Amino acid sequence: MENITVTHTAQLPKILESTTTVRFQDCDPFNHLNNARYIDYFMNAREDHILENYGLDIYDLAMKTGAGWVVGKNQIAYFRPAKLMEQVLIQSQLIAFGQRDITVELRMLDLAQTHVKAFMWVNFIHFKVTTGKSQAHGEHLMHLFGQVCHPLEQADFDARFLHLMRVPEPVTA
Repeated sequence: MENITVTHTAQLPKILESTTTVRFQDCDPFNHLNNARYIDYFMNAREDHILENYGLDIYDLAMKTGAGWVVGKNQIAYFRPAKLMEQVLIQSQLIAFGQRDITVELRMLDLAQTHVKAFMWVNFIHFKVTTGKSQAHGEHLMHLFGQVCHPLEQADFDARFLHLMRVPEPVTA
């Protein structure tokens, strides 16, 4: 049985967000955030989001249980460049989960939330290091996922892409 400490409140937030600044070393020669660095910004934000909002430290959990999540699939789309020294808003939300995997959507927007810069779907597989195989989520994780999952109306990435291209302002889930 997993020993997981998760911060619980009456109502856990489903859409998590934080701001960050686009840094020089992450930019291309045009002073735009390098396409590959969007993934780093998204993953770092998600790790911070779940720690700050749910008290879920994925690294501590991995050390204690020998299990964690590995990326099974990424899908990313770019709309507008994030520019050098620009402050951006990163939102994340769990959009689907199963016994052995979760899917998270991450969005990068301008601070006014009037333009989506990029969005990504990540499918994470729950993985046991000692066996080298996927592992079912424990009861505590499934309970947490049930509380915070915020599914989307769009069933696939391409439909979501089209929706975000024409979404009225401000941007919402």
